[in-house]
Amino acid sequence: MALVYPFRAVRADGKWAAKVASYPYDIVSSEEARKIAEVNPLSFLRVTKAEVDLPADVNPYDEIVYETARVNFGEFRRKGFLIRDDVPCFYLYGMILNGHEQYGLGVCVDEAEFEAGRVKPHEHTLPEKEADRTRHIEKLNAQTGPILMAYRKKESIDELVRVVRAGPPEYEFLSDNGVVHALWVIRYHEMIRAIGAEFRAVDSLYIADGHHRAAAGVAVARRRNGGKNRDCRSILAVLFPHDQLRIRDYNRVVKDLGGLSNEAYLDMVGKTFDLVTDFGEKSPMIKGEFGMYLGGRWYGLKLKRDHAWTGDTVRDLDVSILQDHLLGPILGIRDPRGDARILFVGGSRGVEELERMVDSGENAVAFSLFPPTMEQMMRVADSGRVMPPKSTWFEPKLRDGILIHVLNDGEEDERKFRNGGKQGRR
Repeated sequence: MALVYPFRAVRADGKWAAKVASYPYDIVSSEEARKIAEVNPLSFLRVTKAEVDLPADVNPYDEIVYETARVNFGEFRRKGFLIRDDVPCFYLYGMILNGHEQYGLGVCVDEAEFEAGRVKPHEHTLPEKEADRTRHIEKLNAQTGPILMAYRKKESIDELVRVVRAGPPEYEFLSDNGVVHALWVIRYHEMIRAIGAEFRAVDSLYIADGHHRAAAGVAVARRRNGGKNRDCRSILAVLFPHDQLRIRDYNRVVKDLGGLSNEAYLDMVGKTFDLVTDFGEKSPMIKGEFGMYLGGRWYGLKLKRDHAWTGDTVRDLDVSILQDHLLGPILGIRDPRGDARILFVGGSRGVEELERMVDSGENAVAFSLFPPTMEQMMRVADSGRVMPPKSTWFEPKLRDGILIHVLNDGEEDERKFRNGGKQGRR
């Protein structure tokens, strides 16, 4: 049973949505965010990465960053760039990229679902990043971006989504990276009841993207002991059927060879992997193969026959094979979560980015990987285990600023926003 609730979203006003909606806070650096905000002062990065409005040397975890975020959030609401719906609603969030379409329901998930283990993660969080988002939520009294979650496809939910899609969206826009984003507001009580009832028959929800947001949301709900107030115990998410989500490759770049020459390194790799020189594909086409860029040349790698598949859900993932048979034993990267020598590059940047990072001389070697499937991810989560760090890269990504959940505590005064800002329509 998955308890999901409608909520009164704070959301980008339709006429400002294309400018307000921003990349998720965790996929752009502070430097990249500053450049975006300089060109577009309405970018919601001014709320999610508020260091963009402060000197470049400010610590992004300094209290002034969270206070600036709070001030900017209030400014966006007072000026009407963000509005709030008058009644609790569900929302349908659609994304189209290169002909691929996916439609997820914007809801609030009861914190009890996390406690009961019905919301399942597939990776660990980092304490520093979890603390950052927790402080951000507490300071703003709001979750400023949704968690991307999956559920096993259910035809009855698909049918409800088709009914909603038959009507015009509240707005639709093309983002700067070629993704069409669209939002429908579901206000009708009958549809809201039907959606809630359908999800009560869903056994599990899977965190696809946004583990730190999820952990922070749960932490705040526990601190506030929100049992008496549904908003305080609810966590913002957009729920997609698993068959619509696409996991892209999450590639690796390593700064140095740990003191080895290229020749010595290749000799060690060749003892564990079959090597193909001049690997023209650059990216593997099947599970169990890897691309490796070293010294201006692409190599193909495949684990030798004497290193058999184990039948283990986690150890047989491509990211695990690369870690267990090369990154760890040969390059000495034992803890990829904390080792500064390894960098992770989402597949949407292409193999050209891997080549650039190595050719620059700042890094020694890059690896392209075949992505895991949604079924693999869900099997790992169902087993109560986690995947290695940076195993999944979901594309397209939800934009921040389109759906925001305010944590009402019974004392919020909406009048200060009504005076200077526009309210959502019923």
